[in-house]
Amino acid sequence: MNFFKKWKKLQILLLFALFILPANVFAYSKYIIPGGETIGIEVNSNGVYVVGFYDVNGENIGKDAGFKVGDKIIAINNEKITSISSMIDKINQEAGSTTLEVTVEREDKTSDLALKMKCDSENVCKTGLYVKDEITGIGTLTYIDPNTKIFGALGHEIMEKTTGEKFEIKDGKIFKADVTNTTRSSNGSPGEKNATYDKNVVFGKITANEEVGIFGKYQDTFASTNPLEVAEEKEVTTGEATIRTVLKDNEVKEYAINIIRIDKNSDTKNILFEITDQTLLQETGGVIQGMSGSPIIQNNKIIGAVTHVIVNDTKKGYGIFITTMLEEGDKSI
Repeated sequence: MNFFKKWKKLQILLLFALFILPANVFAYSKYIIPGGETIGIEVNSNGVYVVGFYDVNGENIGKDAGFKVGDKIIAINNEKITSISSMIDKINQEAGSTTLEVTVEREDKTSDLALKMKCDSENVCKTGLYVKDEITGIGTLTYIDPNTKIFGALGHEIMEKTTGEKFEIKDGKIFKADVTNTTRSSNGSPGEKNATYDKNVVFGKITANEEVGIFGKYQDTFASTNPLEVAEEKEVTTGEATIRTVLKDNEVKEYAINIIRIDKNSDTKNILFEITDQTLLQETGGVIQGMSGSPIIQNNKIIGAVTHVIVNDTKKGYGIFITTMLEEGDKSI
């Protein structure tokens, strides 16, 4: 009887142990589809950001009301504001008023500001505020997980240029983009990809804008590219590697790089590399804007993604470990 009790207790302990999973276990696949394709990116904010001011009849009514660049407008006269169109609708409704009570969010605190509008005889009103509720640009798709359909891109966050802060998003999408030409990089002046886009050809929905990339669910059919094995951090070494990216239309090609240093202590700048491919150097002069997210391949495994250019030496750039992006992608969806 005592033996039975002990065995029963042991069974319970063993079963309990079996269902305790380490905190660092993630669901991403061992083999993922490498990207390299140029994508259009559009993200929408949950609110309207103040990005500048203009004078109205010689007065700076926005600044005088106490607004600052970076303020997020979340309500007008206690009615929620989620976009520029909803802001315009509310202002038109209040055209007969001279003052609006505008609720703004600043550094995680809310406050109410009294904005004295200037309206003409036809009730066309001016606020003195330049505002923004979306950001559109291009980048590079890093990966698609064929099992979860989670995608990652960029390898860094989308920032609002005026404020220099991370853009807090409500939602977004990635869509078709074709590279038309490139502007060459030179030391002190990074170049860029130039592209046309078609927002109607949507590849996926963005749900997260994080320090290590943008993430969401891929909705289009997968590319014919064969999946590559995911390399762990300890497998990444200095020496030869390649990056996958687009220089014309949407033709993905691989270009040679040399990994100079590995830094496991950095959050995003884990891989210091130098472009050695003469074709790429002749075309771009080095790392250019729009390459962010380009997968880095070594020993037929995907090890990371391009994130930054070194401005004073544009042949060199940084990359992030792919496992960091995959882990964040898992948490974000």
